Amino acid sequence: MNTKTNTEKINLKLTGMSCAGCASSIEDAILAVPGVAECSVNFGAEQAIVIYEPRQTSIEDIKEAVKEAGYSSTLFQSQEMFTSEDDAEKAVRQAESRDLIRKIIVGGVISIILVIGSLPMMTGLKLSFIPAWLHNPWLQMILTAPVQFWCGYRFYIGGWKAFKRHAATMDTLIALGTSAAYFYSLFATIFPNFFLDRGLMPEVYYETAAVVITLILLGQWFENRAKGQTSEAIRKLIGLQARNARVIRNEKEIDIPISEVQIGDTILVRPGEKIPVDGEIISGSSTIDEAMVTGESRPIKKQPGDEVIGATINKTGSFKFKATRVGSDTVLAQIVKLVQDAQGSKAPIQRLADRVTGWFVPVVIAIAIATFVLWFVIMGNVSLALITTVGVLIIACPCALGLATPTSVMVGTGKGAENGILIKGAESLELAHKIQTIVLDKTGTITQGKPTVTNYATIKGITDSAELKLLGLVAAVERNSEHPLAEAVVRYAQSQNVDLIDANDFKAIAGSGVQGVVSDHLVQIGTQRWMSELGIASTAFQSHKDTWEADGQTVVLIAVDRELDGIMGIADAIKPTSPAAVRALRNLNLEVVMLTGDNQKTAEAIAREVGIVRVEAEVRPEQKATKVKELQQEGKIVAMVGDGINDAPALAQADVGIAIGTGTDVAIAASDITLISGELQGIVTAIELSKATISNIRQNLFFAFIYNVLGIPIAAGILFPFFGWLLNPIIAGGAMAFSSVSVVTNALRLRNFSASSKL
Repeated sequence: MNTKTNTEKINLKLTGMSCAGCASSIEDAILAVPGVAECSVNFGAEQAIVIYEPRQTSIEDIKEAVKEAGYSSTLFQSQEMFTSEDDAEKAVRQAESRDLIRKIIVGGVISIILVIGSLPMMTGLKLSFIPAWLHNPWLQMILTAPVQFWCGYRFYIGGWKAFKRHAATMDTLIALGTSAAYFYSLFATIFPNFFLDRGLMPEVYYETAAVVITLILLGQWFENRAKGQTSEAIRKLIGLQARNARVIRNEKEIDIPISEVQIGDTILVRPGEKIPVDGEIISGSSTIDEAMVTGESRPIKKQPGDEVIGATINKTGSFKFKATRVGSDTVLAQIVKLVQDAQGSKAPIQRLADRVTGWFVPVVIAIAIATFVLWFVIMGNVSLALITTVGVLIIACPCALGLATPTSVMVGTGKGAENGILIKGAESLELAHKIQTIVLDKTGTITQGKPTVTNYATIKGITDSAELKLLGLVAAVERNSEHPLAEAVVRYAQSQNVDLIDANDFKAIAGSGVQGVVSDHLVQIGTQRWMSELGIASTAFQSHKDTWEADGQTVVLIAVDRELDGIMGIADAIKPTSPAAVRALRNLNLEVVMLTGDNQKTAEAIAREVGIVRVEAEVRPEQKATKVKELQQEGKIVAMVGDGINDAPALAQADVGIAIGTGTDVAIAASDITLISGELQGIVTAIELSKATISNIRQNLFFAFIYNVLGIPIAAGILFPFFGWLLNPIIAGGAMAFSSVSVVTNALRLRNFSASSKL
C-alpha cells in the first residue's frame, strides 16, 4: 500500500518482452525517469506497477521511457475492465499466435527436409535411400535462409534492441547461437578448400540452426498459450458482469447497456437475472446467489434496505433497487483492479531470481566464449568447439527463472479471488504462510456485528413510564453514533415505539462511551470503568452486570445528570462458522488471540464458546495497534483480523492485516487481505493457499536453477572427456524451448487448489 500522499500509482501493460532480462531493462529505464519513486516489472504478468510524483513527471514520460528501451506500453484504463475481455490484448495475442504458427509450420517442414538430408553426416552411415541432392550444402543453405532470417527475425530484432541498450537478453543468446551454426556452415559451403587443405571435413550444421529456431518458436507458442491461462481468473471475473440493465425512467422500463447506468437509477431485476450494478433494494425481496463474488455458497435473503452486488444472480423473487455504485466503482470492478495489481506485484522470494537474471546472459556468453577457446584453441577441435558453443548459447534459459515466481503468484491470487479472498500483493501472499499468531477482533469478526438489546433495567424498577422515558433519552444520544451497540439501542427503542428526539453536544469517548444533552439532561452511556472515572457509583446493578456478562452480553451503564439510572445488556450473536474456523486455525498450529474493548468477563464468555484461550479485553481502540506490536516483540509473525475503523491502525501494524469484507472501507484499505464473505474460514483458506503457492514457487525455482546449473555444463561438453558424449544443439534447443513451458504448466496446477479444511 502506498503511504506517500503526494504520489500516484499506475499499472502499465507491456508488450515486446522475451525474457526476464527484458523486464529488468524496462524496470531500470522507468526508474531512471525523474519523479519515479518505485517500479516493479512483472515478466509473467507483462505488467509494470509504477509509483511516481505527478509534479515531476507524467504518464507519457514513463511510457516514452519504455518505448526508448525498445518496448511498448499501454495504460490500464478502468473501462477496459468492463469489456467481456480486453479486446486489444486479445487481438495482440491472437496475432502473435497466428504469426508463430505460420513460422512454426514453415520452419518445421524445412527442418524435416534438412534433418533427412543430414542423416548420413549425423550417423556416419551411407543411407542410399536418401536422395543425393538432399546432401547438397548449397541446397541446405538456401532452404535454411528463410528459417534463419524470417522465422528467426524476432531474435535478431530483440538482440539488436538489447545491444543498443548495452544489454543482453535471451534473444541475444538465440541469435548468437543459431548465427554461429548458420554462418560457420555458410563459410564451409563457400570455402570448402579452407578445411580440406587442413585435413578437415567441411561439415555444415544448417539443420541445427533451423531445428533450434523452430523448436524455440514452438516453445514460445506453448508458453504464450499457457501464460494466457494464468490470467483466467480475471477473465472469469470480468465475464460475470451483466451486459444490460432494465432501468425505470419516466415510469417506463427500458433496457440499456450497463455502461449507461447512472447513480440513482431505479433498476428492476427478475428471477434468474444477473444484478447489473451495485445498489440498495427499495422494494420487493429475493434470495441472491453471491458465490461468484464472495465465495459464499448459500443464497442470501435480501429485502428493502439491503445492499446488492453487481454480477450476482437473483434466484427467487423480483425487486427494484437504486443504483449506488456504477462503472469502475462497483465491487466487481474493485475486485478486478485488486487482482490485477496483485498479479503485477513481486514476491520477496523473487529477489534471488531477479539478481541472477540480471547477470545471467553476460555470464552465459562468457561461458560460451570460454567453451570455444577450450575446445578450439587448446584442443584444436573446431567441430567440437562449434557444437559446444552453440549448445551453451541455446540451452541457457533465463525465461524459466523469470517465470518461476510471477506465474504462480498470478494463479494464486486469481484462485484467491475465486474463493472470495482478495490479496493485495505478492508479498502478502508469501507472508501469509509464515503467520504464527492470529489476532481476532470480536465485534463483526467473531460475532455477526449486529448486536441486539437483550436485557434492560432501570434504577426506579420495572415501570413502563420510567423505562420508556429513560430509553428515549438513551436513544436520542445513541442515534448520533455509528457504533454497532448504538444502532442496537436505537433499534430497540424503535421497537418499543419510543419517539426519537434530538440531542445536543454529542460526544463519543473512544473505548468508553457516549454522552449528550437531551431536554436539558446530561445523558452518559458507557462502561463501568468510565462511570468510575466520572465518579458515578455503579454498584447498584452489580448483580445484573455479573450475570449478564457471564452470558456473554456487553453491559452498558446509563447515567442521567451524573447519577446512575439504568443498565442494558446487549448481545452480539456469534457467527455459526466461527467455532469451526477457530478449531481449523488451531489445527494449523496457530495461536489464536481475541482482542476486544469489551470487559473481561464478557470477552472470556465469548472466547470459551468459540474455543479461544488467550483473551486481551478492555483494550481501547488506540491500544489495539500497541497490543499487536507487543505480540510482534515476542518474536511472532502476527496477523490481525478486523472490520471496523478502530481496527485500521492494528491492521496496518500487523505483519498481515486481514479485513472482513463486510466492514468499513477504511479497514479494507489498511489491510493486506480482504475476506469478501466476512466469514472466518476465509483466513484458513488464505493461509492454505499461501502455503500451496509458495510450495509451487519453490518447485519452479528449483527446476529453473537445476535446469541451468546442469544443462549449461553438459552443453559445454563436461561429459565428453569421460564418456565421449556431446549434447546435440538440437536437443539443447528443445530443452530450452520447453523449460519455461514446464514452469508455467506447473504453476497452472494451482488452479486445482481447494482448501483442505471443510468448515
